Amino acid sequence: MQTIRFHQYGAADVLHLEEVDVPTPGPGQALVAVASTSFNGVDANIRAGAMQGPMPVTLPHVPGLDLAGTVTALGPGTQGSRLAVGDRVVGFLPFTDDGAAADHARASVEDLAPAPTTVPLDDAAALPLVGLTALQALEAAGVRAGQRVLVNGAGGAVGLYAVQLARASGAVVIAVAAPRHRDRLLERGAAEVLDPGTEDLGAALSAPVDALLNLAPVTPERLAALVAAVADGGVVVSTTVWMATPGDEARGVRAVDFYVRSDRRQLAELVARVDRGELVVDVAERVALADLPSVHARAAAGDLAGKVVVRPGW
Repeated sequence: MQTIRFHQYGAADVLHLEEVDVPTPGPGQALVAVASTSFNGVDANIRAGAMQGPMPVTLPHVPGLDLAGTVTALGPGTQGSRLAVGDRVVGFLPFTDDGAAADHARASVEDLAPAPTTVPLDDAAALPLVGLTALQALEAAGVRAGQRVLVNGAGGAVGLYAVQLARASGAVVIAVAAPRHRDRLLERGAAEVLDPGTEDLGAALSAPVDALLNLAPVTPERLAALVAAVADGGVVVSTTVWMATPGDEARGVRAVDFYVRSDRRQLAELVARVDRGELVVDVAERVALADLPSVHARAAAGDLAGKVVVRPGW
């Protein structure tokens, strides 16, 4: 089968298209014919060697944390998993395991949920990691109806889901995103959209917010300014794992350093929302497996906008 692997850490040019044997599912695993995976920023950080401490991988390594595809075989000990050969599934694979940038991928049955039926299977890989990140970040913030939520980086893949999920919970959502995302964010449920170029975002708000979700790279100074917009007793949740999340102890503003985790139940909940028409899966671009190195290179150059799904077999 074809796969993308890297044998050493480095820039995008360490990624190579290779021919390898189809893997055999081990105990508790399914073998999945991959319809698609996707690119996530953390894929680039792992490839570059920046995450060797928290996310050590064995080289050579196959990237691709998101998986959408069809079960082709089941390993020992999977009889009670409710999965069968032929099932269409989605999953968020562990950071340290080989991923889904290949014709076939192995996955624990505990990481797989039924795929959405209302979107093409090829697009379904745009949901797991970013959808779970949004859902779990809102959960960590304890967002509830009537609260005001500020989403920084709302135009990104995680942000678009966070806006939709926060609005569905009954919260009032203020999005911070580039002007080109304004119309889409308003359609997804944002009450207002602020330009990140605004010098004083706090002053641009009509009132303090109860929760701040920081989902984008930001300077410590900029993040501290956003924290000042959080009301006393509020919360800041940030996905920027390379720096500690600031709070404000004097005002009772707590800080949460957030790390996403695989959760089959929550992923199934997201899928159900998609199939009920409550959650929109946004895909900006679809590329062939052989084009994955160029996607990494474009991301490093800042030329990538929106969610990119990667399709083996193209």
